[in-house]
Amino acid sequence: MTVLLLLTILAVLAAAGYVLGRRRALAVAGGDPKQLHSLPGFYGWHTAILAFVPGFLVLLLWLVIQPLVIERGVAAHLPESVQADPAARQLALADVRRVASGLDVALSQGALTEGAIAALDASATDLRAKLGEVGVALGAAVSPEVLAAAKDYREATARAATLRAVVIIALALGGLAWALKRIAPDFWARNRVEKVVLWLLMLASLIAILTTIGIIWSMLSESINFFRQYPIGDFFFGLTWSPKFGGGSELGFIPLFWGTIYITVIALLVAVPLGLFAAIYLAEYASKRTRSWIKPMIEVIAGIPTVVYGLFALITVGPFLRDVFAQPFGLGSSGSSVMTAGVVIGILNIPFISSLSDDIINAVPQSLRDGSFGIGATRSETIRQVVLPAALPGIAGAILMGASRAIGETMIVVMGAGAAAKLSLNPFEAMTTMTVKIVGQLTGDTDFHSPETLVAFALGMTLFVITLCLNVLAVWIVRKYREQYE
Repeated sequence: MTVLLLLTILAVLAAAGYVLGRRRALAVAGGDPKQLHSLPGFYGWHTAILAFVPGFLVLLLWLVIQPLVIERGVAAHLPESVQADPAARQLALADVRRVASGLDVALSQGALTEGAIAALDASATDLRAKLGEVGVALGAAVSPEVLAAAKDYREATARAATLRAVVIIALALGGLAWALKRIAPDFWARNRVEKVVLWLLMLASLIAILTTIGIIWSMLSESINFFRQYPIGDFFFGLTWSPKFGGGSELGFIPLFWGTIYITVIALLVAVPLGLFAAIYLAEYASKRTRSWIKPMIEVIAGIPTVVYGLFALITVGPFLRDVFAQPFGLGSSGSSVMTAGVVIGILNIPFISSLSDDIINAVPQSLRDGSFGIGATRSETIRQVVLPAALPGIAGAILMGASRAIGETMIVVMGAGAAAKLSLNPFEAMTTMTVKIVGQLTGDTDFHSPETLVAFALGMTLFVITLCLNVLAVWIVRKYREQYE
């Protein structure tokens, strides 16, 4: 029984539990909900929770433990030399899973039967012919040990799936029956349900925290491995980026940092004025009818995939800037440049800054505007001298968040700015950013123990710290604003 089918059964039992629990609560109260401690719906939810949650938690635990147990069992078929080498063991187990999956596909399509699978040997002609009929490609000849392990893997997986279905359905039915038995007029169903909801909220918060810790640890551990192989001073103060697999690499961070900051500054020079002016118009000048169609049209920009912006930079913006500005003034002849990427990322950030600034401007108390109008100020004077100063901390927070988004952009930089890591003040030259080099160093057949690959984690950790500082600064500014003007 598949996991999806099990989840469907649990959901059906939970829905049935809600209906049965509610009806039973009304029945034990003689049809009068006032005789119950909680509303009838809480009894239904309590029954549904006990029918779904225990089985669901066991299913999650089962999915984690089952592969470990099965792989440990089938690994006994592998040669001792393979079992002793962790890397070779993982590769062999991957072959076992691939062959087992191919046998399952062949069985489902009728190309093989269980009897034929049991009699199948590991010769290249036999196994490849059978699996080739259903389009399962084998990268190398399968050894008898791998084939035997694959057969055991299939059998163990089937037995585990059957046992899993029995255990989980039994748990769900048991929880359903126990919950129905507990229903009584003095049963505190509401308290139980609210406690479960509280635990779910705490679990959601814990998952977010653990995810952040996992991200930090994954980058920090590999960054430490990198700095054990490459001097930390040469990384943070080096002026040359020239990775060479095999030795002799120069992995200076400064050229990538410069390209990242340069592109971000240009993006903000584009996004901040346009986004802020659009927010001022929508909040202070536009009528409700005009606002109702202009604001959604601006925010449509935020829904466009970044790869589309990258194509826009590559085909339209880059050639335009090259032909109109770069070549006539002798500043360059390439469409890929810092200016191209900065302008397009700025366009991408317009709805982000505009929407946040609009909300912040609208949050300025109307009493400040009325007081300004009361002493004879015009609307433009009120906006310049009252509204914007009051909203400035919040707008600054929105700008910093926009900067964080610009720093983390990758696809537009790849297509619009090129991949050259260098120090230059010419905005019409090709440069690159940290995010692009992170992708480049982890793409392809790389050695994860070499500094040329591990440098991607050091770059990622540095980028994480930079964006984290910007976000913390933005949150601090916004909180200060709220305390002052609420």
